[in-house]
Amino acid sequence: MNTGTKDTIMKAETMQHGKGAGGRGSMLSPAVFLSLAILLLSTVSLWGCGAGGQAGGATPEMAYSRVINVEVTPVAITSFTETIRLTGTVQAHRDVTISAEESGVVREILVEKGSRVRIGQPIARLDAALLQAQMDQARAMSELARETWERRKRLFEEDQVGSELSYLEARYGAEQAAANLKLLQERVERTVIRAPIDGILDSREIEVGTMVGVGTPVARIVDTDQVKITAGVPERYAGDVTVGSPVTVSFGAMGEGPYEGRISYVGAVVNTSNRTFPIELTLPNPGGVIKPEMVADVSVAKRTLEEATLVPQESLIRVEGGFVVFVVEGEGSSAVARARKVELGPAQLNRVVIREGLEPGERLVVVGQQTVADGDRVNVVGQR
Repeated sequence: MNTGTKDTIMKAETMQHGKGAGGRGSMLSPAVFLSLAILLLSTVSLWGCGAGGQAGGATPEMAYSRVINVEVTPVAITSFTETIRLTGTVQAHRDVTISAEESGVVREILVEKGSRVRIGQPIARLDAALLQAQMDQARAMSELARETWERRKRLFEEDQVGSELSYLEARYGAEQAAANLKLLQERVERTVIRAPIDGILDSREIEVGTMVGVGTPVARIVDTDQVKITAGVPERYAGDVTVGSPVTVSFGAMGEGPYEGRISYVGAVVNTSNRTFPIELTLPNPGGVIKPEMVADVSVAKRTLEEATLVPQESLIRVEGGFVVFVVEGEGSSAVARARKVELGPAQLNRVVIREGLEPGERLVVVGQQTVADGDRVNVVGQR
């Protein structure tokens, strides 16, 4: 008999033998006492059964269990190339500033800006009247010296007339006059300013009537049939970049590329201001689409893994001591998320190499991974 039942019986006995509310003795008959006791015992029994049923009646099926929607992608083995990403600058294959080689006034412009020129093509002419007169004078003196030399030579060698000294003076006088004539001819020739290379006349610094001196810049010619890409490589990659390393170049600003090439030059000295060393490569540029001084996105191949397990960067969850990913095990209503601790390898753009922790064919959670926990039931709503 429990405590509640005992209390009920004691209350009934008190009512039988005790005093009434008015202080007078009130004795209950045995029949009334028995009825009250049965009623009280029934009430207590029903209350106990109700409380016990609520506490012990819960079942596992009635417990709450969440189901999370996820998207997955199959884990696959593929090749992976680790690259060094750099920012490069475009330069013309050849860029030449033409300077005047003679002093004088510009008398004629022969090529306009933007025109294509060939090597040796005249671009402008300087006033050569003074030099032309000097050249005519030097030609006459050269003819006289040559004639004098020939006559003294015959007299000395054939007739033994004259001294050896006169013979030598005539000889060297003729040679000197010829050299002076050649010098003036070359100076007159240089009054015509010519293109030293094939290319585009990109700029012109002179107009008709401009007075120029020796060394004055007059025009600029660029050869853009090929372009040169230069970039600086951080010193920590010194052992990974060599002449001949494959390179991919693209130009995001104009949507051109990617172009493929190979490094043609690797600098031998590190720049102390930015701790990089220079590299160069050459690309064909048909049509001149790539312009000098453009910015290029350069990717130098560091190494290639033929068989690598790649996962999207966003599938990784950082935890204490490293990273985990979630995979889905089971099908349909039995599908659950399982955590996998992974060891990371090199990364490129939005892809990461997994060295350990995943097997090919497993279904990797790529959407919903921030919500699930190990053992959660999941509903696969999509596959990438």
